[in-house]
This record gives sequence, structure tokens and C-alpha cells, in this order.
Amino acid sequence: MHLFAFAIVYIRIVSNRKTTSQPKSRVPASPVPSITDPLVGKAFDAFPDRARKRLMEMRALIYKTAAGSEGVGVLAEELKWGQPSYLTPETKSGTTIRLGTLKGHPEHVALFVHCQTNLIPRMRREHRADFQFSGKRALLVPLAGKLPREELMDCMRMALLYHSDRS
Repeated sequence: MHLFAFAIVYIRIVSNRKTTSQPKSRVPASPVPSITDPLVGKAFDAFPDRARKRLMEMRALIYKTAAGSEGVGVLAEELKWGQPSYLTPETKSGTTIRLGTLKGHPEHVALFVHCQTNLIPRMRREHRADFQFSGKRALLVPLAGKLPREELMDCMRMALLYHSDRS
């Protein structure tokens, strides 16, 4: 097997803070990269059409949220537990975000976080009216209707900054 197929895709997300070790550059107009890891691409392709469309919208929001969140740094997109996953390996600012579906919830897709964090209880407390939740690991997003972008980006920001901003 080729090692290339297993390479983590690193995407430089520029923060607004000034540092002496990094040159100042601009956030790209479209911070959403194409999927380059064939395993991640196959995982998205395996979802039913409606779920895939919604999950791709959520993927774009993860990159948009990271680009607008100081301290996130590089995002890595890889497959974890068979699901597209997003990590912050450079700064280690966040916990892994996974995207997928949840058995028993055919009209929803899910944003998963590690169940031993306090993220889902925080998200539930702040966004009870906006989303449904499953246990301590999943925020459920309906397939139908308008995607609650700002509310979802707030939840994504919590996860991307979890280790640097615990409250």
C-alpha cells in the first residue's frame, strides 16, 4: 500500500494573531479545500445522498469556523472510526470532531465529539432550542430545513478550542 494514501491532509488555517516565527498572511477567500484523502472521500461517498449533502455543508462550516477562530492553526482531515474527522495537530487546541450518521436517527446527521469532554453538556445548555443531542457524544442536525449555521459554528468553535478554552 502506498503511504501517500494514509497521509494526513494538512491545511494551513491562518489566525489573526501576530507572531515573530510565522509570516503574516491572509485567510484564503475559500478556506474549504477539496478532499484529497481517498479514504475520506470514500467515507463521504458511502453516505446516502441527503446525508452526504448535509455533511458536506457541515464540513465547509468546520473549515470556515477554524479559519475565523484564533489559535486553531492547522486542521487535519482523516478517517477515524470510519468517519471523516477533523483535528488540530499543530496547536492541539481542540478535540476531534467527527461527522456521520447515528443509528435510530434516519432524519439527522451528527457531529460527534469525545464523550469524556464536557462539550455536549455545554452545547446542550447553550443550544437546547437549536439542536437535538444524543448522550454525551453527538449533536444531531436535521436533514430537512435550513442549516442553523451560526449556532452550529458556535458548537464547532467550542470543540476546535476545547483544550485552550475550557470553561
